[in-house]
Amino acid sequence: MSTNETTDSGIRDRYQARIVEIRSAFDAGASGAATIAARSKAQDEFASSLWAQEVQRDRRLATGIALVAIGGYGRAQLFPYSDVDLLFLLDGRLAEKDVKDAIRRVNQEMWDSGIHISPTTRRLPECERFDEENAEFAISLMDHRLITGDAAIYRKLSGQSIPKLLLREQKGLMAQLTELTRARHAKYGDTLFHLEPNIKDCPGGLRDIHVCEWMKLLRGIGPDAGGRVSKNGNADEDGEFRKAVEFLWLVRCFLHYRHERDDNSLDWQAQDAAAAAGIGMGLGTAAAGDTLPGADAAYWMRFYFRHARRIERRVAQAMEEAPLDKPRLKLLGLKRERRAESPQQGFRVERGRIVLDALVTDGSGEAGHDPAQDPDLVLNVFEVMARSGCTLGEEAEQRLLQAIPVLSAHLEEGPSLWQHLQKILTGPHAGDALRTMHAVGVLELLIPEFHGIDALVIRDAYHRYTVDEHTFVLIDTLHSLEREQTGPLAEWAAQFSRLVRELPHPGLLYLAALMHDTGKGRSTGDHAQESMKMAAGVLERLELDSYESGMVSSLIANHLEMSQATRRDIFDRQTVRAFAAKVQTPEVLRMLTLFTYADINAVHPDALTPWKAENLWRLYIATSNYLDRNVDEDRVGAQDERELIHRVAALLPGQKAEVAEYLDGFPERYVLTRTPEQIRTQFQMAKRFAEDAVQLDFRYAPGVSELTLLTPDRALLFANMTGALAAWGMNIVTADAFSNRHGVVVDSFRFTDSFRTLEMNASEHEAFVKSVHEVMSGVLPVEKLLSGRRRGRRKAPKVVVESRVEFDDAASSHSTLLEVVAQDTTGLLHALSLTLARQGCNIEAALVDTEGEMAIDVFYVTRAGEKLIPDEERLLRDALLKAIHENAR
Repeated sequence: MSTNETTDSGIRDRYQARIVEIRSAFDAGASGAATIAARSKAQDEFASSLWAQEVQRDRRLATGIALVAIGGYGRAQLFPYSDVDLLFLLDGRLAEKDVKDAIRRVNQEMWDSGIHISPTTRRLPECERFDEENAEFAISLMDHRLITGDAAIYRKLSGQSIPKLLLREQKGLMAQLTELTRARHAKYGDTLFHLEPNIKDCPGGLRDIHVCEWMKLLRGIGPDAGGRVSKNGNADEDGEFRKAVEFLWLVRCFLHYRHERDDNSLDWQAQDAAAAAGIGMGLGTAAAGDTLPGADAAYWMRFYFRHARRIERRVAQAMEEAPLDKPRLKLLGLKRERRAESPQQGFRVERGRIVLDALVTDGSGEAGHDPAQDPDLVLNVFEVMARSGCTLGEEAEQRLLQAIPVLSAHLEEGPSLWQHLQKILTGPHAGDALRTMHAVGVLELLIPEFHGIDALVIRDAYHRYTVDEHTFVLIDTLHSLEREQTGPLAEWAAQFSRLVRELPHPGLLYLAALMHDTGKGRSTGDHAQESMKMAAGVLERLELDSYESGMVSSLIANHLEMSQATRRDIFDRQTVRAFAAKVQTPEVLRMLTLFTYADINAVHPDALTPWKAENLWRLYIATSNYLDRNVDEDRVGAQDERELIHRVAALLPGQKAEVAEYLDGFPERYVLTRTPEQIRTQFQMAKRFAEDAVQLDFRYAPGVSELTLLTPDRALLFANMTGALAAWGMNIVTADAFSNRHGVVVDSFRFTDSFRTLEMNASEHEAFVKSVHEVMSGVLPVEKLLSGRRRGRRKAPKVVVESRVEFDDAASSHSTLLEVVAQDTTGLLHALSLTLARQGCNIEAALVDTEGEMAIDVFYVTRAGEKLIPDEERLLRDALLKAIHENAR
């Protein structure tokens, strides 16, 4: 660089000193608003000084060019490590070649100073053109400020070019904003509830705040605006929304400083640190009755979700109110006109939004009655929402918020209230209606018990949603069964939908769903029992009869029973008998089955797998048969002429006797969880024992693969298989183990490929099967294979799971049930099964499940063909806890 291109080092030094001062002020307690304003001002001064230096070098640069801040920089909202969007604006008097070197030097100096600069050079006429392929530039122009340079050019941009562009492209820009926002929301699963949210781009994040401001600005543009564009789009925001904005400003500053880069991910460790520092806890999200425990990350995340929910609602309203033309509506797949609703006294539906009438007067000129203060009318509004899918307009929502004290004074309880609530709960769009009721305070007005779970976080790396949102998703799931489904659960959803049609009292199921987790707001123990106690007051106020109250109470008290039963051998008669004793009647069974299906699905999007749905359905059928006194025997007899044997034998002409001999002694679970084709394949594998005593059937799939072993029974089979899979980095998600009367073992494992070894290298499939075969044949010791597995430093768990080993001698007539709960770590199942083998235990069946970072492994075990005695259980418990500890190191 020549001497005349050298930048005054003092300019950079002053800027960097100022950046250090801003960081120190933040650490000392400066607000997010003060921090981003200070950084924006420091950036203004830095850019102005650099440009002044260029003007000194070349006086031609004093006119004909302006430096304009756009985007986040234009809003004067520069976060500590935000990109700087800088527009170099020309009016035609200067050619680009005349300014190219000066612009390059300014940009380079900013980059060398640690600033991520995003420069753009445009002429004024280019700023009036709208490019659908680059709508982001037109959107960024809505936020603009002059930094330095020719003010006359900036005035033309601000007073003429941008107003022309926005007036001409108003609808197009609104459509683009809506399209971009919906696409961004879809990327995050259309939910603000994430275990580690991105506070900028997730629904309810900072980007949604900007969309609200842009939509408001665009709606305010009209031919009579006199060429002016107001940038005070948020001037009349309500105080709670403003607090949400300031909270996210503060949190983003905290994240930038913590990560020392533009990283907006609120990861698990950042949540802990933010909670410990009390970030944003003085910004007023604590509701009446809340306490400030401090340093509790779950409580702090409750603040975050309340704020994010408020922002998400505001942006949804902004997009609903956008005037979109029909072609764009078709493109976006939006439905402006929902099912027509008859006019209602006190409100009407306009373009899919409910609008409350103005004050109703009696014609005397006196101030009349406000529909927002009429409890029956308000409940009618939510009935319409639940029935038709209409949304509540922003003005109507604000009026309802203000009317809560009056509604509280005039609300009547009893059958009339239950009639309203039942219509809301059973409406196909009940979930959305309930969310709106919750947001404006009407739901807590009807059911104060619900307040305790408002934005309540279960911080266990498994529950994605807050407890209140989990409840709404559960209700959404139940209603979705009334519609045709797509996706991996479509087949099972169709099965469960049959039960919905058989419900004589669906309102009771939905009421139980609404109340089932309210106890979590008070209890750290048995929340089901606490929820039932809280529901008792609601049932009394609604004046339900004894039958209805009993039904709701039973569902709430037992809502975990079916899920827990699926972790047992559901083909063991003892499991079915114990579960049937809980439900007692077919109607409760149907309701609880539907409830459990929806409850699992509402934990997180991937919680309900087709395998779990199938297990749930099988338990329903088995229990239904039991209640009808049609219970099958536990094991398949050698002379059993059941339909299944005929179906398998039909696939193997002339081998019916051999098929019956093969099936002799297998547990009921084996024949009921396999198709005739699968049994045929495994029968044929067993016939090849003379050629190879280790038969493997590997079925690869990108998501969950399956490996089945058939071999004569011997010690350590299950342990060696789990060890071989662990050595390859496979994460076992389900497993079962069976043997027939002749010592033929069938062990099946379903697993995910943690390191994507099999997915990325198809050639490894053969090597994988070969190594497993060598282990099971005794050619390759499993310890040698495991020793070659690289055990890098284990990541610290997000949630610490306390190890627990429990026994149940009554759960099975022939085995001792062993349940192990522990931290989910690689090699855990191998460590457990190896310990069982060393203790002389035989695994009759194994059921493996994982919830977040918690492994829940259930084994049916025997020793010398008998159940375990208490002394054996005690020794085994100690050995298993030791194995868990050693494996986790």
